[in-house]
Amino acid sequence: MGSISATISTAAGVFAGTNVDDMIVLAVLNASARTDGRPRPWQICVGQFAGVAVLVCVSMLVAAGMALAPERWIWLLGLVPLVLGVRKLLAAFRASRAGEQISPVVVHGLPGVVGLTIANGGDNVATYAPVFATTDAGDTVVTLAVFTVGVALWCLLGAGLVAHRKVTEAVSRWGHWTVPAVFILIGLYVFHKTGALGF
Repeated sequence: MGSISATISTAAGVFAGTNVDDMIVLAVLNASARTDGRPRPWQICVGQFAGVAVLVCVSMLVAAGMALAPERWIWLLGLVPLVLGVRKLLAAFRASRAGEQISPVVVHGLPGVVGLTIANGGDNVATYAPVFATTDAGDTVVTLAVFTVGVALWCLLGAGLVAHRKVTEAVSRWGHWTVPAVFILIGLYVFHKTGALGF
């Protein structure tokens, strides 16, 4: 097991970086709850936890399959988040040139929130799987604990964002740049963990 502080920092960075866009979704859902009464606040929180749990379980299953690959090829897993990051970065440049903005989608009820969380975080599997594949059991437990705290914090912040338009605008404005940067850093982290960078 590596340094706990390093594992916590990495897990927090991975979670925050891959779920920045969830802030917008949670803010929109909470705004809908305040004005429409649907989905209810508890449905938003439970749906977020359930959706992230599904993504993490799928990621761990994928990571287990990756673990069967020869160790000398594990570094290739870093290419997945790296390529995703570069692709998202290019998409952000294109969207910026075209003046496009995020179009929030509102859902109603617990199943809708779970589905939206999974759909919105579908690409997280490609990022989480290499991280889980390169960590031992102890680090995995710490990572899961950080993710759990992260979801709880996201739910609180998502509700709070409704009352703070400037924060919502900041996340909306910079999130599409932050997410690809974190994906790229995760790819480099996997390279480092597997010795592909030579140090």
